[in-house]
This record gives sequence, C-alpha cells and structure tokens, in this order.
Amino acid sequence: MPTFRYQALDAHGRRQRGTLAAEHARAARAQLRAQGLVPLQVTALDEAAAARGGARRWPAARLATWTRQLAALLDSGLPLERALAELAREADDATQQALVTELRAEVNAGSTLAAALARHPRVFDAPYRAVVAAGEASGRLGTVLQRLADEREAAEALRQRILSALLYPAIVTAFALAIVVFLMTYVVPQVAQAFASGKRALPTLTLLVLQASAWLRGWGWTLLPLLAAGVAAWRLARRRPAARLALDRAWLRLPLLGRLARQLDVARLAATLALLVQAGVPLLRALATAADTLRNTALQRDVHEALALVREGAPLAAALATRPALAGLLVTFARLGEQTGQLGSMLQRAAQQLADDAQRRLLRLTTWLEPLLIIAMGGVVLLIVLAVMLPIIQLNQLVR
Repeated sequence: MPTFRYQALDAHGRRQRGTLAAEHARAARAQLRAQGLVPLQVTALDEAAAARGGARRWPAARLATWTRQLAALLDSGLPLERALAELAREADDATQQALVTELRAEVNAGSTLAAALARHPRVFDAPYRAVVAAGEASGRLGTVLQRLADEREAAEALRQRILSALLYPAIVTAFALAIVVFLMTYVVPQVAQAFASGKRALPTLTLLVLQASAWLRGWGWTLLPLLAAGVAAWRLARRRPAARLALDRAWLRLPLLGRLARQLDVARLAATLALLVQAGVPLLRALATAADTLRNTALQRDVHEALALVREGAPLAAALATRPALAGLLVTFARLGEQTGQLGSMLQRAAQQLADDAQRRLLRLTTWLEPLLIIAMGGVVLLIVLAVMLPIIQLNQLVR
C-alpha cells in the first residue's frame, strides 16, 4: 500500500506533519478529515526509492534499538500492527516514520512481517529477514527479535572496538606523513637555496634528499592520479568474480592480517548461523543465508562447498572440516553441538571465542604497530635532519 507524507491543520490551527498509508491520495485526505484534520498537502513518497531497493540503510545501532523496541512491545502483549503503529509514532525522523508506516500498512493488508521487510533489503538484510520469518513461523517473534537485537548490538560493539584499535595508528601515520611532506617541500628547498652558491661537493645523503625533494615538488602531484587509478583498478577487479576470488584468497594468505580477517569472518559466520539455528531456521537454509553475510568470496565458496556436503547427508562439522579455512575452533564446537543436540548454543560460544581471540590478536598487533610506526617515521625525519645538518657541520669544520 502506498505511503503519503502530509501537512494538515488541527482544530486549534496548529500545523501537523506525518505519514500515513492509503490506497491513493484521495483516501489519504479522507483519513485526515476523519481524524479532525484539514489537509494542506498530501504527497506520495518517492516510489523510485523502493524500486532501487527501498529505504536507505539504517545505522547498525538504530536497527538494533528498533528491533529491541519491537520485541519489547510484542512481549508486552501488543499485536504486531499496534506495535508498528507505536514505533511509527515514536520514530526519530520522517524517513524512519515513513518506513515503519509502510511496514504497518503491509501487515494490515495481510502480509507477513518478513515479506514486508523484504521490500527494504538495504535496511533489513537476508539473515535479519530469515530470523524474523522463523520467529513468525514458531509464534515466538518477540523472543526471536530480542536475540536478534542482542546479536546486532554485539556485532556493532565488535566493529567499534576494531575501529578504535586502528584509529591511533592511522592518526600517527597521517600526522607523520604530513610532517615529512612539509619538510621535503618547504624546509629542504630552503636549505638547497642556502647551499646553491657554494662550490663544495655536498654529502651523498644531502644530494639524495635534495633530489627527492625536487621530484616531490615537481612531480609529487602525480601520486594522487596514480592512487586514484589504483583504487579504480581495484574496484574494477573486484567486480569480476574470478579476479575478486583471487584477490580474496591472496588476502587470506597474508601472514598477520589474513589470519585476523579470516577469524573475524568465521566469527561472523558462526554468530549468524547460531542465531538462525536457534530461531528454528532449517540448517541448509541457515548455512546458505549465513554464507551470504561473508565479505570474502573465498570463504563464501568454502561455505557453499560445505553446504553441498551437508545437503548430501554429511554432518555439519565433517563438512566444515573439509575446508582448511573453516577448520579449527568452529569445527570443534559444531561437532560438540551435534553430539549434544545444542548446535545453536555451541555455535554461539564458538563465535564469541573467535571474536575474543581476534580482538586479542588485533590488540597485540596495534601494540607493536604503534612504536614501529613512530620509529619508522622518526627515522625518516632523522635522515632529513641529517641531510640538512651535514653540510653545516662540514662548513664549520672548514672555518676551524
């Protein structure tokens, strides 16, 4: 059912704004009049946005909060339609209000919540919709949504911790590069002018730094187009399945970063799979949906190959063990879960341990990276300073 944004006057002459769902604009105006409002403007929301995939993506924290609010309302005994109406009324902005109003209209028209969410794949991804569908099928939608909110909040907390750990090295690197560029483009040329009239041979280090400075001032601007071309070539290669697969496999083979990226992706796989299994999604569908959440196509292919083995009757742990990138802690906990009949909870433990281990590795990496960056940049600055000071030292020796 279409959604309309309106402006209307109430009985006291105050201007009211909001959204509502109706068959057409005339029906929307009739609804407003029935509520005692005088419609001033009724405009259909942009349907082109729906054709491009629905509303814009929500921040992870907002989606988790909205999911928890919906779960609380359902657990309190409110029907789904009334719960969505309350959330639309308390929406943070007009865009969110319009989306929730549209969801309510779809539910009123007889659609399931999962089907209504499918109209907005940018906001509600495939695992989210699969969990909601399983909750509706089991009659425990509120409980399932509560677990879903917990999982999304945990994933967002992990992402924020990773970004925080990488923030300081990034700031140090950017600041040090700015200092080096300043020295090479401003300080070193001043020194070059001071020694230009001298007829004595300059030290080798000074000559090298002067040549680097001249190149940076004359041709340094070419680094930006080269960088842009490199980024464009990378994106173009990522659009080709074969090239993207090769790049993702090469990324996983990197000594430190590759292992860290693999752990984080496998932790995401285990967390999503645990959530889906606990919600009652069949294992084959849960594994296929969880595989689509992985950003690394090499790991995606491994999971799909394991899925083919499970489809043929192999246990989950045995199927995962055939893929070296997935073997390890995930296989161990999957085997224990299958043996004890608690696959969902065991996969959740595996996800937690993998995420904790990845955080510890990242912390150790950044702990070593910070002093190494400072030493490296300090060494570059020291070379520039020595290149400037060596001619001065030679001149003082000659004067003596």
